Amino acid sequence: MKTFSLQSGSNGNSIYVEANGVKLLFDAGISGVQAQRRMARHGRDIHEVDALIISHDHVDHVRCAGVFQRKFGVPIYITRKTRRATRCAMGELNDVRYFASGDVLQFGRVSVHTLRTAHDAADGVAFVVACDGKRLGIMTDLGHPFAGLREALESVDAAYLEANYDPDLLAGGPYPPYLKQRIRGDGGHLSNEESSTLLRACGRHRPKWVAVAHLSQENNTPELAMDAQRRTVGHTYPVHLAPRYDCSELFDV
Repeated sequence: MKTFSLQSGSNGNSIYVEANGVKLLFDAGISGVQAQRRMARHGRDIHEVDALIISHDHVDHVRCAGVFQRKFGVPIYITRKTRRATRCAMGELNDVRYFASGDVLQFGRVSVHTLRTAHDAADGVAFVVACDGKRLGIMTDLGHPFAGLREALESVDAAYLEANYDPDLLAGGPYPPYLKQRIRGDGGHLSNEESSTLLRACGRHRPKWVAVAHLSQENNTPELAMDAQRRTVGHTYPVHLAPRYDCSELFDV
């Protein structure tokens, strides 16, 4: 299994995963031009993608989903609640395939397990992609470390793991009080500390690597997010970055 992040953060999200000839995109929060160019940098053609799977209705995840389908002919997999919440943002779609949170989607020998999150979305889900004994977690926009999240993280070989904010930077930053409360509330995002504590709780069952993802521009830095993980689980543990303004490296699972 191979994967890379096309972009990760509140300015837009999209993650690519391929396994056993199946090519999947998760979310479409960046432009079609950006997506096409960033995939090409890793030798991939967006026209060959088998499915676009949407995690939730927030604009940084669905902004260009309609464009992806109309321009590249990619079928969209989405829950009905998320589709209702995004009808204006996504426009008319020609090929929509519905699933319910908790379902397992099957693409040949590739399974995509969907896990309902606590994020303040209409019907948000995280994902575990499985094929031939390998498992990858796509775990962002989580709300808080909800029941079942640690077990899901323990079950995967690698994961994109949310580390959205540093509590001190958030507290002293420019956001209004209501937005600060939303971010650190039960429906918001995981902090660096929550993310690293979750990984530590996995003990010897932790993934072989994580890529910290969905970092805030105003309330975090890559160095803080990555250092929090390493301080908690050891400086030799592989911690990668899903950048805010570019694609990541190509990862093996």
